Amino acid sequence: MISAILLAAGQSLRMNGENKLTKEINGTPLIVYSIKNILGSAVNELIIVLGHDEKLIKDIVEPNNKIKFVYNDKFKDGVASSIKVGLNNISKKSEAFFICMGDMPNVNQNIYNKMIKSRFNYNKKLFTKNKKEIFVPTYEENEGNPVFFSRFMKEKIMEINDDFGAKKIIKLNNEKTLYIPFKSDGIILDFDTKDDFIVES
Repeated sequence: MISAILLAAGQSLRMNGENKLTKEINGTPLIVYSIKNILGSAVNELIIVLGHDEKLIKDIVEPNNKIKFVYNDKFKDGVASSIKVGLNNISKKSEAFFICMGDMPNVNQNIYNKMIKSRFNYNKKLFTKNKKEIFVPTYEENEGNPVFFSRFMKEKIMEINDDFGAKKIIKLNNEKTLYIPFKSDGIILDFDTKDDFIVES
């Protein structure tokens, strides 16, 4: 079973009071793109971590039996707190999980599927001690998102604090990390400011 944790609790501090996840691109809220991409992949369950504007975001998401909403009452403490809430709510049957950003609409289902397949193909003939546990997409040698973790990394991730996200875990466990190159820059493009939402005609 493969899980995905979608981080949607942030305050959009660079958007001058507007929540970027509800802002529309061609008539569709930003977070809906991210959700559809995940649900269209081989991911079995999606944990959406809410915080700031909880009800506003929840109301624009169409019901789906793969989706589970959870609330992070410490969302102001940084992204690490949301990651932990998500991890505490994934299925016990989950063998691996993605940590996904709600503001990266160009991470399509093919990216998720390639990462799932890469993990399986790389590890299938290796002894446990030689298997990779972290899978990072790259574009022109730049690390991107989502990051894909084996369930064996859960305890280490639960030790992170503040606003470090998963990058600290990758740095500390580089020998367990496999970097997967992509031709799409979608893995490094996030929407943080109002200018990012300007669609060229």
